[in-house]
Amino acid sequence: MKQRTITAIVALLIFVPIIIIGGLPFTIFVYLLATIGLFELIRMRHPDKNFFPYVLSALLTWVILLPNEFFTNIEWFTKYELISVIIFVLLAYTVLVKNEFTFDQVGFVILAAFYVGLGFFYLLQTRDGENALRNILFAFCIIWATDTGAYLFGRKLGKHKLWPTISPKKTVEGAVGGIFVAVIVAVIFHLIEPFDQSWLTLIIVTVIASSFGQIGDLVESAFKRIYNVKDSGKILPGHGGILDRFDSMLFVFPLLHFIHFF
Repeated sequence: MKQRTITAIVALLIFVPIIIIGGLPFTIFVYLLATIGLFELIRMRHPDKNFFPYVLSALLTWVILLPNEFFTNIEWFTKYELISVIIFVLLAYTVLVKNEFTFDQVGFVILAAFYVGLGFFYLLQTRDGENALRNILFAFCIIWATDTGAYLFGRKLGKHKLWPTISPKKTVEGAVGGIFVAVIVAVIFHLIEPFDQSWLTLIIVTVIASSFGQIGDLVESAFKRIYNVKDSGKILPGHGGILDRFDSMLFVFPLLHFIHFF
């Protein structure tokens, strides 16, 4: 617990100032996090000797992270055409190596890039948008409140397993408790730093975001269960890897943009 607490404090002391500074330092930091998260996921699957496709997967992730405005003044290709080229190269590679790297593996590295890349892309979009600091803080408060509420309610009241084959310790009571605490935190947040939306909209969005955050957590748990690993990595002592800490974020930030809350 001591190591976990120290790591959390150090991480916050690094992460919060970089969010506040924004700009290029924040962008570089997010690219770094996304790249580490991608290779954590690839490593969980026990990658083979063909390293070239994983480099292309990282390149695909970086392209996904690029803002759409980056391609405005480029006449030769669009962002989605560049993504398509990388995918075609990956498919062609299966032929060049005579299926030593298979179609299924291509599918994995492409989906891994989108899974990691989209979540961090919308984190960057949030930082570059209006009310950036408020919106980022709100999203992370919802995620942290959900995690805390799920843990406390699950520990005290948890009796019915939520999804034992994927995450044996999670309970239905914990999931509901996480949503409940997230709503309370959202209400307090709205009183301090009001949104333009109504109270009802805020509560509905918080319930959905909290639920999606828990789904994101379960998705990563499913990966670890399939690949038989305890944590996605060891970069954060006491906390595991980048994916272990940002799995909920990968679902929450895209959701809040899709429903136009941010």
